[in-house]
Amino acid sequence: MLGHMDGAEITERGAGVNQRGVRDHNARLILSLLARSPAAGADLARLTGLSRPTVSTILKRLEEDRLIRKGAPVRGKVGKPSVPMELNPDGAFSVGLKIGRRSADLLLLDFTGTVREQIQTTYEYPMPDAVFGFLRDGLENLADGLDAEAQKRVCGIGIGTPFELWKWHDLTGRAAERFRSWKDVNFAAEVARFSTLPVSVVNDATAACHAEQLYGRGKEFRDYAYFFIGSFVGGGVALNGTVFEGNQGNAGALGSMRTTGPLGESQQLIDTASLHLLEARLVDAGMDPEIMWRKPQDWSSFARHVEPWIGTTAQELAKASLSICSVIDFEAVLIDGAFPEAVRNQLVERIRRYLVNQDKRGLIEPKVEAGAVGENARAIGAASSPIFSQFFLDTNAGLSGI
Repeated sequence: MLGHMDGAEITERGAGVNQRGVRDHNARLILSLLARSPAAGADLARLTGLSRPTVSTILKRLEEDRLIRKGAPVRGKVGKPSVPMELNPDGAFSVGLKIGRRSADLLLLDFTGTVREQIQTTYEYPMPDAVFGFLRDGLENLADGLDAEAQKRVCGIGIGTPFELWKWHDLTGRAAERFRSWKDVNFAAEVARFSTLPVSVVNDATAACHAEQLYGRGKEFRDYAYFFIGSFVGGGVALNGTVFEGNQGNAGALGSMRTTGPLGESQQLIDTASLHLLEARLVDAGMDPEIMWRKPQDWSSFARHVEPWIGTTAQELAKASLSICSVIDFEAVLIDGAFPEAVRNQLVERIRRYLVNQDKRGLIEPKVEAGAVGENARAIGAASSPIFSQFFLDTNAGLSGI
């Protein structure tokens, strides 16, 4: 079972593509290129600058490890058809847990970023005992869909959670004390009570940025800023084609950017561009905000409340986008969130319109584009963390210690 499975076998089997010198670096490089698109050996040699025999040797080993497989032959006009290599979806699996303000999602991700299984729980507040109980039971449920070989290829658990989770509540008394206990939670130790899989913890918005980089539109841009609008807005930054987490894992904490409230008071972006503000609008209108989170999402019944929220949020994100680009010359700003695709598209279009009239002296206006992963980005990104750290190349690895 996943809940009691030892992660040593996947670690040992994958040791040839872990951190053991130049050969392993090259294997990670090739896997990273194949994650973008299938490619033949000759193309990989050209892209990496490695010799064809070296590439051939690496591909053979990765295929033996079942991390890659042969794709469909591509026939040209002359000679034998080219056979591209591609990632094997069953080569590795990972579990992702997203801890949100109103719900937690647990999913099983394969090596190509496809969600194989997913379960969800909702709550008024995410109390530690309930969240870890959900993870413990969920691991057993996910295991039911995997055969013995697939279970051996689960490489870890990624947890996406807001940093300083213990600060966002309005509880009192005993409940507040229980919630503040998040401050002292050691995630790896808690998970070790029921699973031996390695655990990685990442900021939930940074996790969403990882998902966009690996499986969404992040591949289209070298450097970009990323906003994910959930109950609280957050973000991430990608540099050199890789998400940059920073020395303490908190790079791209865009929700903490300073802004000005309606009375001129100093506020943070989380206070002016988050979905909790739309929840408040619905409560004021006598509606149950739970309708925002029902699956599948359908916001048509309260569209008249969504429209003004989009207008306010777009103004704030337009200003924030230019502020970000005054620090790093980002090519693009990507926008995603826990809302329907139509709402995301309206928000992006409105941000573009507001940017037209912003003061852009000394700045190069970035492209503002819609993300592609959607409301599941935080859980998918969390699950991708163990896969990325074990199999792919971090082009910003040398920057993390600066």
